[in-house]
Amino acid sequence: MLVIGFSFAVLVVATLLMEPNTLALVLTAIAIAAIYILRKAIKRNRSVLFLVVGIWFVCVGVQRFVVPFAFDHVFKPYQVKRIYDAIGKDYIPKDQADEAALENEQKKSGKKGNDNYNVKQSKIAIGSGGLVGKGLLKGTQTRYDFVPEQKTDFIFCTIGEGFGFLGCMVFMGIYTLLLMRIVTIAERQRSVFSRCYAYGVASVLFFHIVINICMTVGLAPVIGITLPFISYGGNSLLTFSVMLFILVRLDADRQMVLR
Repeated sequence: MLVIGFSFAVLVVATLLMEPNTLALVLTAIAIAAIYILRKAIKRNRSVLFLVVGIWFVCVGVQRFVVPFAFDHVFKPYQVKRIYDAIGKDYIPKDQADEAALENEQKKSGKKGNDNYNVKQSKIAIGSGGLVGKGLLKGTQTRYDFVPEQKTDFIFCTIGEGFGFLGCMVFMGIYTLLLMRIVTIAERQRSVFSRCYAYGVASVLFFHIVINICMTVGLAPVIGITLPFISYGGNSLLTFSVMLFILVRLDADRQMVLR
């Protein structure tokens, strides 16, 4: 189910990013390649061929009819705009009714301009840092508050502008060492519970780090995930600290096997 869901999501994103005819040709080429690779299995069982052709037919149908219908008649204009902003593509309303509905939604929510403003300013801030950065608290984009939420969700752009590419590499290297240390602790546990908990802590930290950094550079949608131990906020700091404290306590009793 996970493979099917992920494949469907990739197909929807590809439908939004690529031209319909181009994507149809790509899907056809993939189907032909699959038939060639599975030619021996197809000779033994013709149902494999029907399965490949059926999957191709469903993918083309989703790309040609399902996705356009959903975006034109199911989703509201502001929802479509958010999806386009998440994949880094500009949304152009098809008619005056959609444009008016989008403006009304922006007035209700109190938002002005592009919803992707934060990401654009964050990219400018990180890019302006260059190789070695402008120095601590000397960045123009972050110092003069061009980047909203730069103390919480977009804290990484402050690091990128202040310390540059090298500083970001060192910063992510520290995170990598922390994750490797947690994995090492997980591998030396005798208890299945302690090992699973350690890997769970590593997974939570990994996804928070990756998604937060990808948000600031436009590779992931902005969903409000903090950067562990760096973003401002007591709840985030307390939660990650408690997770690590529990891991340290379990590691101290790793010679005891929980039953």
